[in-house]
Amino acid sequence: MGLSHYYTPTRVTFGPGAEDMAVQELKKEGARRVLIHYGSARIEKNGLLDKIRKQLEEAGIEYFLLSGVVPNPRLSLVRKGIQLCRENRADFILAVGGGSVIDSAKCIGYGAAYDGDVWDFYSQKAVPQASLPVGCVLTMAAAGSEMSDSSVITNEDGELKRGCNSDVCRLRFALMNPQLTYSLPPYQTSCAIVDIMMHTMERYFTGGSSLPLTDNLAFALLNTVKQAGLAALENGDDYTARASLMWASSLSHNGLMAAGNDTKGDWACHQLEHELSGMFDVAHGAGLAAIWPAWARFCMSVSPGRIAELGRRVFCVENTGDDEKDAEAAVEAVEAFYKSINMPVRIKDLGIELTDEQISTLAEKCTFFGKRRIGAFRSLGREEIEKIYTLAR
Repeated sequence: MGLSHYYTPTRVTFGPGAEDMAVQELKKEGARRVLIHYGSARIEKNGLLDKIRKQLEEAGIEYFLLSGVVPNPRLSLVRKGIQLCRENRADFILAVGGGSVIDSAKCIGYGAAYDGDVWDFYSQKAVPQASLPVGCVLTMAAAGSEMSDSSVITNEDGELKRGCNSDVCRLRFALMNPQLTYSLPPYQTSCAIVDIMMHTMERYFTGGSSLPLTDNLAFALLNTVKQAGLAALENGDDYTARASLMWASSLSHNGLMAAGNDTKGDWACHQLEHELSGMFDVAHGAGLAAIWPAWARFCMSVSPGRIAELGRRVFCVENTGDDEKDAEAAVEAVEAFYKSINMPVRIKDLGIELTDEQISTLAEKCTFFGKRRIGAFRSLGREEIEKIYTLAR
């Protein structure tokens, strides 16, 4: 067994009215000049933005607004945010939204504390040493960015979607009211279900040994997300379902689901999807759903028992005693579940007809132009990556 690390410094306030604690949390951080960063018009229409602005105004905390965050958040907006922070001497960033907004806020935080180009951190030319402090009011449960060390940004120049992981970007606080997710459209809820499940499944497919306790936690979380996800799609105002999804989102991506394991997980599906959404701007959860079955079938021979156990414990696959047979049944069961929530299981289901040339380009970008291999469950180079994209199309 190797070393594992578990670090979760974010203060969480969870439940109805959590957003009312914004000023209290900002005062704990000594914030005086705050960038409020958001994307969706939903928070303007439902009054959440005005509610937060009023809190800050009554507390005498200055603030500046930057809207416009989109799924697969863009580097161009980040650069505007960095400039805005510098011009206004911001000392805190408050993200109001979901994972895309939080990822964008983290990137702004990096850039505001750095003399060079913030893309240096995402292209692995530099390692972050500091960040403006960031907190959030969460309005979408999916990415888990509110408790992770991760930020993912898309650079429009070259259609490159890249991640940066560093503890310096971890949020100081997260205000999590499940009621703020009631108005999410069904498609976004389905994408969120896949995203949450995949963060746990990526860690479950460790490249080494795992603890039975950690596996059992993973199975419990996945089963909960399945049940709560279906309930939320049936009734968007189901508090218990929405609360379960929101807390599962955080737990799936804060490191708990890999604690005690030899590695942090596989993550190949995420890397494959990043290139897909970088090129075609697809929703992250939908892209993961389209990639995973092909990845699982390509990697099945490494440990069919691992895939079979996932199917047996989460997707109601009968234990026949034949791991290879049960592993294929597990993949089919995952596909059936994704279809039941209107998620794709092939890239063509996204309305994309991949050409051989595009597959070659995707694979080249995924290897960082020949500089890396991906995956821990099975190591993948360019040739293997091309085969997975081909299977997935």
